Amino acid sequence: MSTDEAVHLCYENLNGSCVKTSYSSLPRVILYMVFGSGTVLTVFGNLLVMISILHFKQLHSPANFLIASLACADFLVGVTVMPVSTVRSVESCWYFGESYCKFHSSFEGSFCYASIYHLCFISVDRYIAVTDPLIYPTRFTTSVWGSCIVFSRLFSVTFSFPLLYSGANEAGLEDLVSALSCVGGCQVAVNSKWVFVSFAPFFIPTLVMIVVYSKIFLTAKQQSRKIESLGNKAEKSSDSYKDRVAKRERKAARTLGIAVVAFLISWLPYFIDSIIDAFVGFITPTYIYEILVWFAYYNSAMNPLIYAFFYPWFRKTIKLIITGKVMRENSSAIRLFSD
Repeated sequence: MSTDEAVHLCYENLNGSCVKTSYSSLPRVILYMVFGSGTVLTVFGNLLVMISILHFKQLHSPANFLIASLACADFLVGVTVMPVSTVRSVESCWYFGESYCKFHSSFEGSFCYASIYHLCFISVDRYIAVTDPLIYPTRFTTSVWGSCIVFSRLFSVTFSFPLLYSGANEAGLEDLVSALSCVGGCQVAVNSKWVFVSFAPFFIPTLVMIVVYSKIFLTAKQQSRKIESLGNKAEKSSDSYKDRVAKRERKAARTLGIAVVAFLISWLPYFIDSIIDAFVGFITPTYIYEILVWFAYYNSAMNPLIYAFFYPWFRKTIKLIITGKVMRENSSAIRLFSD
C-alpha cells in the first residue's frame, strides 16, 4: 500500500478500511463552523425554551408543556446526534465503533418520530383551544397531555431501536450490506418493505396535522369575520374576554403551524430520498445524503428561532435568563403577558 493511498483511508495500514474523502484546510474549517454553530444553536436554543416554560408559572399550560417536551427531544438531537454526525460528515469516516453506529442511527429515528408526534398532539391541542377556548382547560387536562408526551417518547423508542437492532431492516440486502461494509463506515440500509413501514408513522400524523390545521385556520377565519361583524358595542364589550382569549389561541396556533411546516420541509426530502433509494439500489451519492440529513437536523435548531420571532414572551424570558434575573426570589411569578 502506497503512502498516497493510505492518506485517503479512514484507518491507515488497516485492511478493509473505508476510503476517506479528503478536504483541504479551508473547507474543513468552514464545514466544522457550519455544523458546529448548528449544534450550539440547537443545544442552547432548546435549553432556553425548556427553562422558560418550566420556570415561569404563567407559561405552565398543556400546549407549552408539549412544546417543552418537544424542545427536550431537539435538545437531545443537539447533544447526542449532531456532534458525532459533524465528525462523520466532515471526515467522511465513522470513528465511534460499530455498536454506536446502530445506537446513533436509532437515536436519529426515535427523535424524528418523537418530534412528529409531539407536533401532532400540539395541533390537536390548538384545534380544541381555537374552536372552544373557554371549555378547552377542562378537556386538555394534565393526564391528557402527560399521556401524549409518554406515548410520543415510548412509541419512538420502541419502534426505532428494535428495528435496527433486530436486523429486520437489512433482510434481503445481505449481499449489498456485505459489499458496502468497511472499517470506518456507518451506513444503515433499509429494505423496500421496512422503508414503507418506517414512513407510515411519519405520514399518518402528518396527514392528521394537515387536516387539523386546515380546520383551525378555517375556524379562525370565521371567528375573525364574526368579531368584525359585531356592530353593537355592548355586545363587543361583553365578549371582549372571550375574543381576547380566542385571538391569543389563534396566534399560538399560527406560530405552531409554522413550526409544523418547517418540520415537514426539513424531513420530507430525507424520507422521500430513503424510499426512492430503497428501490433503485441505494445509489444516492454520499454528499447528497449528508445534505439531506443535515437539512433534517437543522430543524431542531429552527423551533427556538420561530418562537423568538413570533412569541414576545419568549424574547422576554431569554433576556431574564441571560441577565440572571431568573435567580431572584419569586422570579417564577413574573408576568410575561396580560391575560
